[in-house]
Amino acid sequence: MAARVAEWHKLPVSLKELCINTTLRCGQSFRWRKSAEDEWSCAIHGRILSLKQDAEHLHYRATFPSTTLPTPPPSNAPSAAVSEASSEDDDTLAYIKHYFNLGPSSVELYDQWAAADANFKKRAPKFTGVRILRQDPWEALIGFICSSNNNISRISGMVHNLCLHYGPLIGHIGGTPYHDFPTPEALAKEGVQEKLMKLGFGYRAKYIYKTAKIVAEDKGLAWLDWLANPEMPPFGTEPKPAGELVEGGREGYRHAHEELLFLSGVGPKVADCVALFGLGWSESVPVDTHVWQIAQRDYKFGKGKHSSLTKATYDAVANHFRKIWGKEAGWAHSVLFTADLKAFSERLVAKTEVKEEVVVKEEANGVKIEQEIVKKEKVSKKRVKRADEEDEHQIIKVEEKVVKRSRRRKV
Repeated sequence: MAARVAEWHKLPVSLKELCINTTLRCGQSFRWRKSAEDEWSCAIHGRILSLKQDAEHLHYRATFPSTTLPTPPPSNAPSAAVSEASSEDDDTLAYIKHYFNLGPSSVELYDQWAAADANFKKRAPKFTGVRILRQDPWEALIGFICSSNNNISRISGMVHNLCLHYGPLIGHIGGTPYHDFPTPEALAKEGVQEKLMKLGFGYRAKYIYKTAKIVAEDKGLAWLDWLANPEMPPFGTEPKPAGELVEGGREGYRHAHEELLFLSGVGPKVADCVALFGLGWSESVPVDTHVWQIAQRDYKFGKGKHSSLTKATYDAVANHFRKIWGKEAGWAHSVLFTADLKAFSERLVAKTEVKEEVVVKEEANGVKIEQEIVKKEKVSKKRVKRADEEDEHQIIKVEEKVVKRSRRRKV
């Protein structure tokens, strides 16, 4: 049965409110791929979702499999027949609004953060349209376990392999297979750890397998949904109040963070990434080595009791950002993180060397009348490395004994 391409639809949204070329590349999600020029696609929520954008609209189309396929089918299996869902049962528009968190105005939030922080006002204007994605908590959990001591390019490769080998095949675009994210049960099967080792996951293979076993056999996906911010619940759930922000974050955020630390391969930074990008806790501020450098450079950390990145300093940096930016501190922090990524600004850096040269002017009769000092600039140029060649997402190696003490207190 031949595949039928879905029609394109459009949603009015400006580039200042959402820029997919920035938001999908800044280290929040690792599964979006270019399916054509200026077009992004991902198998997500049981469909292939394709996106492109102009100055005033987000263009989207969703293609659905006509039949339920086994998990995992071979990547070269015949493409499932793809059809456009009827207007009655197609929830794609609602899902896009949820996934890109299109409720709050990012323009208003940017203005609010700029008024509170001169550094944000200086650095953010060229990076408008960054939004915090509301991802599936399970996908965010496994994706950020893969982020440990890793860079965006390699994380994306690992997550792609997880989907390719263990996720359900949704369909093809131009011959390229698109697999949805694998279930906990698929990653908890015997032999998964060994296969992931062969695929280059290293020590992360054990973490993924152990965490999948815990979720599949003990806690369940409902447990992850239960940890979510009730103001930003899973898709299809009505929001509820989550309380007022206090130092250290709301009680629900602190509880979710502590619970995540019990999972294999989850430290403070990974827990904060999952809390922010998967559980909707917008005050969560993941502090990796890159954010620590921003805190040192722009916010006077790195001296006195905060001269090195310990667990106490990690908390101090996050609390400082929450104090400046409020309940959406994780969003504001992500804008600055993105603004600092070289992947978005490959450029030439001019280095100026000044040399002084004495010029003697003489009259025609050979009598010296004046001297001038002329400054000459010699400009050397060097290419800046792209961010995906660097470990922008290295995990913070906080003191393990602090984390262990926290776990013992919970037992």
